[in-house]
Amino acid sequence: MQRISTPEILDSEDCPPGEVEASLRDISRINRWFGGVATTRKMIERVAAATGRKHFSVLEVAAGFGEVPKVAGQQLARQGITLDVTHLDRVRSHLLPGNHAVVGDALALPFPDGSFDLVSSSLFAHHLEPAELARFASEALRVSRCAVLINDLIRHPLHLALVYAGFPLMRSYVSRSDGVASVRRAYVPEEMRQALSTSAHPAARVEISRHFLFRMGVIVWKTGVTTNSAVTSLRPPRLSTSS
Repeated sequence: MQRISTPEILDSEDCPPGEVEASLRDISRINRWFGGVATTRKMIERVAAATGRKHFSVLEVAAGFGEVPKVAGQQLARQGITLDVTHLDRVRSHLLPGNHAVVGDALALPFPDGSFDLVSSSLFAHHLEPAELARFASEALRVSRCAVLINDLIRHPLHLALVYAGFPLMRSYVSRSDGVASVRRAYVPEEMRQALSTSAHPAARVEISRHFLFRMGVIVWKTGVTTNSAVTSLRPPRLSTSS
């Protein structure tokens, strides 16, 4: 299945405010039900196990309503892992009032070097072309102290069929149109690895894992991060590692 880059309505300045809210709420439900929250939670568990840390400051890029870090944080708290989350999005109306939020550009993050332990994103990477993806990874690594977490879709014909089958679950026509476009724009793991290998930090270690219902979890480790060798020497289930 060839990657086809088609603009998404939610990215447009002309998307009606009511549809923006309805679509973001659809995305929140999809993340809760179909692997989005679990993918991010498992990546943070991986980082916590490797570093021995129990608290992380997190910058959530293209955060929208922030459902993924919110619910993942609630689940991680049961294990004694706590998150301090800052939400970033390019459009103020995409951010839920009450969250600690900043309007900014993901490709030019408005923070000094090493401002956060983790820089995370969910359903954002497929919006970027390969060169932009590499630029985002470079910016995210600059701002992070530990790792960059990328949670995104995997392009596959069956995944596309499941999106069509899921139309009745989506309340917004924007969600239905953008859902199809998102799967067509999504990367497969090897394409993701190739794009990240051209970032400004080619020495960074990249781990890519597959998760429930065509989700991809990518951990880009900050060069020089101290990790628990007893953990990092073992390859996690369904995880491929390159350096």
